[in-house]
Amino acid sequence: MKSERPKKKLKHHKTLTLEKWSRYRFCEQMANIGSEVERTIIWKKKDEKYAGLAFERALELIDMTRLDPKNKSRLGELCRMREIIVDWYYDNKYHSTDKSWQNYFLAFNYYARINK
Repeated sequence: MKSERPKKKLKHHKTLTLEKWSRYRFCEQMANIGSEVERTIIWKKKDEKYAGLAFERALELIDMTRLDPKNKSRLGELCRMREIIVDWYYDNKYHSTDKSWQNYFLAFNYYARINK
């Protein structure tokens, strides 16, 4: 398989390729996204600049997950999750909470850890 990169160059994950990201199981991809969301939550209370950078990293990983061919059947969930997480960070019309995002990603983190 040829090492592919997204058409748009990644700003934060410069060495990440779609081939490399695709080696992770879906639960591991989601747990990694959750780690960046957790960093966003922590930094929102301390430094908005760092919170923004963590959020951008989370979006990059979400987009890579959406491009992964094995996740084709999950595309609806991934697109909706991206839409709601962007809303949470900027407008919060859907009234998401930090805790709701922590709970959402906790399940993936737990599953990835117990199924290594």
